[in-house]
Amino acid sequence: MAMNRTERVLQKMKEHDLTQLIVSDPYSILYLTGCFTEPMERMWVLLLKDNGEKYLFANRLFNVPELDIPVIWFSDTDDYVGMLARHIDSSRTLGVDKVFPARFLIPLMNSTGVKTVLGSQCVDDVRAVKDKEEQKLMFESSAVNDKVMEDASRYIKVGMSERQIAEFIASRYLAYGCQGNSFDSIVSFEANAADPHHEPDNTVLQKGQLVLIDIGGRLNGYCSDMTRTFFTDQPDEKHLMIYELVRKANEKAISIIKPGVRLKEIDAAARDLITEAGYGPYFNHRLGHFIGQTDHEQGDVSSANENPVEPGMIFSIEPGIYLPGEFGVRIEDLVMVTEDGCRLLNHVDKNWKIIG
Repeated sequence: MAMNRTERVLQKMKEHDLTQLIVSDPYSILYLTGCFTEPMERMWVLLLKDNGEKYLFANRLFNVPELDIPVIWFSDTDDYVGMLARHIDSSRTLGVDKVFPARFLIPLMNSTGVKTVLGSQCVDDVRAVKDKEEQKLMFESSAVNDKVMEDASRYIKVGMSERQIAEFIASRYLAYGCQGNSFDSIVSFEANAADPHHEPDNTVLQKGQLVLIDIGGRLNGYCSDMTRTFFTDQPDEKHLMIYELVRKANEKAISIIKPGVRLKEIDAAARDLITEAGYGPYFNHRLGHFIGQTDHEQGDVSSANENPVEPGMIFSIEPGIYLPGEFGVRIEDLVMVTEDGCRLLNHVDKNWKIIG
């Protein structure tokens, strides 16, 4: 019988010799309990013990449904760090996730003397491998993203502004039942596309310029992400050469994905192709990032990541070339690792296309 999510985290704790773990990332708590709260400045903690005990520490302002977990309630004026401390074994190392605020951690350490270590990997490594239900939700979210990208490509016309197009994209996610964007849309024309994270502004699209669109939505709590680059006229030789180089890098990386391949090798497959063509310095970011409940989850496809891929992992493949003052091209897909290869989550055509 497959282990549930909490059991998988407890197994990771055992592998890292941890008997107790503080989880404070709201999305990790959602993942393990089904309950989401954005705590702002207040403490929000799921405490896991290797003996199976678990406690949720929640402010009385929070809307917490009935759970099969003991909830320890507190108010703003209570000694809530002290309440947490009473459930900590100061003689054993405490794992703490990467987002637990110092304003709570330091008083906890001072009052208990407990030794702490970063324990995020116990949850992050489990979240990185999507279960069957998550895989279904991710494919559904990406199917909507396909529709939004196709809608946007038909909507865009010469004379429109980047901001106008971004607002249209946001409206389409809502029309398709999404909770909204999974991140702020990137809509960039020509030279603006040389900035990988350009924010849409009042720049007006002119005939002959390319359009880079990087978008994603959140559907039923899971995120999509995709980038396509379009042309508004027959591309010249340089534009077309760069586009085809990026497309081939994208497809080369995807072609080698299967269990056991290291994430750094996937990055190299795309990067080496671009470098050999003389554009290595203009591919200035990692090849991809993991994705799920949030658009960027722990884990990446980069030259520094030695980890092998496993079935159920979902991450982006997004090579790009950015020529300052000229233009930029990026093509991004999401892939899910299978038992013998990978599957694409999105299906918008990657061959170059004229719109507008």
